[in-house]
Amino acid sequence: MEFRRAVAEDLGEIMDIIRQAQDYFKNVGINQWQNNYPNAGVITADIKDNNAYVLADGDNIIGTVTVIFGREKSYDYIEGKWLSDLDYAVVHRIAVRAEYKGKGLASVMLRNIEQMCIEKGIHSIRVDTHEDNKSMQRLLMKNGFSYCGIVYLQDGSKRLAYEKLLIQDRRD
Repeated sequence: MEFRRAVAEDLGEIMDIIRQAQDYFKNVGINQWQNNYPNAGVITADIKDNNAYVLADGDNIIGTVTVIFGREKSYDYIEGKWLSDLDYAVVHRIAVRAEYKGKGLASVMLRNIEQMCIEKGIHSIRVDTHEDNKSMQRLLMKNGFSYCGIVYLQDGSKRLAYEKLLIQDRRD
């Protein structure tokens, strides 16, 4: 398996995975990724901005994620407290192709993101998820993320916020 930056030619397969996730959320009653979000325009912008990544098994894309190295405006205010004030990477739009779910591939993508962060000198990763998205919450806890509080997206919707520190604070 290869974790790599997405290219324009990957858009169709990425959108297939996104649509599968949207259908799953709709079927289980989670109001996340509905109302035409994320759409091809959002993913195209992620690719253009070099923020989109895929997990590929040979020629098949089996996972997708967006990683942004920089400030997330929605994270400026939190009902709670972040673990740190360090520079951070933000994980958005993580999804695995339906037939590959349950194989730990989202964790594989998170480990690859951690390695990218360490190589860039970034020692914190933040992510948010819908309060009803229990599988994402379990994924984050299983991978060492800590619940920090509630953030609000630009449209006002509430999200649970998590952070993971990649090094221990050594300022004893």
